[in-house]
Amino acid sequence: MENEKEAHPSHRKDHRTDAFATKLVDKTASWQQKATKHVSKDEKPPPAGGADDTPIPDAPPGYTVKITFNRAESLPIADINSFSSDPYVLAQLNVDLPPRHKQDPHMRFRTPTIRKSTDPVWNCDWVIANIPSTGFKLKARIYDEDPNDHDDRLGNVHVNVDSLHDNWSGIKEQAYKIKKRMGSKRAYFMRGCAAIFSHGIEMSGKLVVSVELLGKTEVGNNGGRVWTVGPCAWSRHLSPMIGRIAGTKEQGEGKDGAKTESYNFQANQFQLAGPVPPPLYHRYVEFKPFIAGMFTAKSLRGYILNRALRHQHSRVYNYDRYTLYGSFPSPCKEMSLQFLKLANYDRGGRIFTYVITLDGLFRFTETGKEFGIDLLSKHTMHSDVNIYIAFSGEFFVRRLKSPHREPFDSGQETHPATEMNGGPPSTDPPSDPAYYALYIDNDSGTYRPSAKLLPLLREFMQKNLPGLKVVTLDCVADGEKMGRLKGEQRERKKAEGKGMVYMQDEGSSLSSSDEEELDERMREYGEEGAAGGGPKKEKTRMKVKREIKESKVFGGMRGNREKEDTQAVEGRSESADGEIGHSGGELRQKDGVLRPKEDDVIGGNEKVEGK
Repeated sequence: MENEKEAHPSHRKDHRTDAFATKLVDKTASWQQKATKHVSKDEKPPPAGGADDTPIPDAPPGYTVKITFNRAESLPIADINSFSSDPYVLAQLNVDLPPRHKQDPHMRFRTPTIRKSTDPVWNCDWVIANIPSTGFKLKARIYDEDPNDHDDRLGNVHVNVDSLHDNWSGIKEQAYKIKKRMGSKRAYFMRGCAAIFSHGIEMSGKLVVSVELLGKTEVGNNGGRVWTVGPCAWSRHLSPMIGRIAGTKEQGEGKDGAKTESYNFQANQFQLAGPVPPPLYHRYVEFKPFIAGMFTAKSLRGYILNRALRHQHSRVYNYDRYTLYGSFPSPCKEMSLQFLKLANYDRGGRIFTYVITLDGLFRFTETGKEFGIDLLSKHTMHSDVNIYIAFSGEFFVRRLKSPHREPFDSGQETHPATEMNGGPPSTDPPSDPAYYALYIDNDSGTYRPSAKLLPLLREFMQKNLPGLKVVTLDCVADGEKMGRLKGEQRERKKAEGKGMVYMQDEGSSLSSSDEEELDERMREYGEEGAAGGGPKKEKTRMKVKREIKESKVFGGMRGNREKEDTQAVEGRSESADGEIGHSGGELRQKDGVLRPKEDDVIGGNEKVEGK
């Protein structure tokens, strides 16, 4: 018993080595803390974010479904001026599949806007793949587009499908009653007033929706997620006001053949056919302490930044009556040409900032070193402050001398690096995408996409842009080459931006101050017209509006010519046929554009058509 008692640790006497061992453990911990404090910056662990290898949850194959937004009936009147509405549908699809992360964005779809109609017809399709057999819930919000204010919600519609199977018959043009509870009170008040005086007007509108089962989805290694198959819809958003702030211009050609430039900031969206390769999955990088709060909107500072960036996104990708729409059933040569058109082919040495969302929505705008345009080309803004995206970076387009060679083959020449015939800036661009190469990189500090995934990005882009050659560049390993290529783009941008006539964009509208000036001048012209039996009111309004636009054209000119042109404008006198007399020659006002007569010059010896 005594031997057992001595052997038990609780009854054993303390040894001097025990105290030494305890001190050694404490000392080791202290050394570890000091080593962590004095570790070099290069050895610090990278900030959280970047490529995320979280796998897609496993799930059995689902079904491919086509949802059609056919039309709406008896919508309320949201616009007092036109006594109508500009409706569109914003839909969100919810399915019973677990996301990789709870912050993954929802599947959304937007129809084009139908102008001035309370009974719009869209017939717009949305094809989604891999919807599980447990069905889906579709929430469709109907809005009235109002770019000068916030869009008014006209109501909601919920379409619930409890299950899908091989023999499911689908939904054929079923009318769903629009719920007014979340709708605009002003719009339904006007609808109620109209219903009082006409018994044929209904207070509740309807949204007609169809759902067709296309069959089983071949998921491959895509697991439990849904994606957009088509159509590959695109939209082009123009903003002359932002264009003036950012200093971006859109090149064109006037009716008399003169080269023109209008101030315009162009934002583009292109839906690529899914699925996006699963490894293309990136989270924002927390390279600053406030970044996490900005994306999650949890802190006060983060909430303010989050709201500001979302507002900036909505203004840059603003939908209005000048927004252009289009779509393709699936990737094709015409789709590649449309992308090149949105990117202005190889004109002007443009460089673009882009983001690809998890559902394959490709957003991009022109970027540059100028403060205004750089501020509007951040990846955070393009992603609408989404925590997870597929990929981001910059790209530019070049024209190839030989369509049968790769861009970096020996003897291959590219524009804008080399002057070549057969395309911009002297002639129209070729209509074959094989003559063009897309140079795309991973230069994004916000998400820092992995260079190892560039081959997957290249494969995905080639699949969606048939015929177009795709070159990927790593912003680190190919940094020197990428810097040289982008430097050549910037030099071309400077060279091709000279010798242009600046014009007010036809899509721009008058501001509130312009309207006040218009009314004031209308009263002046009205008094003169009344005294001398002047022209009709409609013609007078157009005449005054043209005069205001003339002053805006001269106000938009920049550089040395701005001072000279302003001096010339101060001495102009308008003649009866609409010509404007001026010391250096004559300018003809035509379609809101100031253009010179033949062989005339502005402010000296510089010709408007170019050097």
